[in-house]
Amino acid sequence: MPHINLSNEYPGIRSLFVYRPETAAPLNALVQVLLHNPHPTLSAGEREMIAAYVSRLNTCHYCSHIHGAIARHQLGDDAALMEQVFQNPETADISNKMKALLKIAAKVQKGGKHVTEDDIAVARNEGATDVEIHDTVLIAAAFCMYNRYVDGLATWQPHDENLYKMGEQRAREGYLTPPFKVAESSLR
Repeated sequence: MPHINLSNEYPGIRSLFVYRPETAAPLNALVQVLLHNPHPTLSAGEREMIAAYVSRLNTCHYCSHIHGAIARHQLGDDAALMEQVFQNPETADISNKMKALLKIAAKVQKGGKHVTEDDIAVARNEGATDVEIHDTVLIAAAFCMYNRYVDGLATWQPHDENLYKMGEQRAREGYLTPPFKVAESSLR
């Protein structure tokens, strides 16, 4: 049960965005730039992977599932890949550069001062650019905020995996279109 009066037509952060459109606009604009807009080198799927992984570390059910679904759609519809990342990025079928960036993201999730010069050196040795390192840290930091926003107000976070099909819409359209509305029949 949410801590405040939220619409039950929208899960997770979407209900908060409907509740406060004034704060939704800048938060959506930020996530649009971080995860969806063109990037010099990281694909949208790789950036969604970082967001989903940090959300999983934060145990935010909604964010890890929706961003995992978006990443899956953007990375060739490979559900097993996201599960590998969630279980252990070091053994996942991803590039060494992504493994290094996810390690940095995990350190940011614990606290920014956990990131070390060695972590940065490893990422650079695997081919990560300063922009990729910067954006990884910013995505991880932003998703700590988004996760705490969703969980801090106890939003509805469905456990029906079919409801996360809305990830396909976000993968296609980005974050500036109206939110996916959950059909009344799926609430039962």
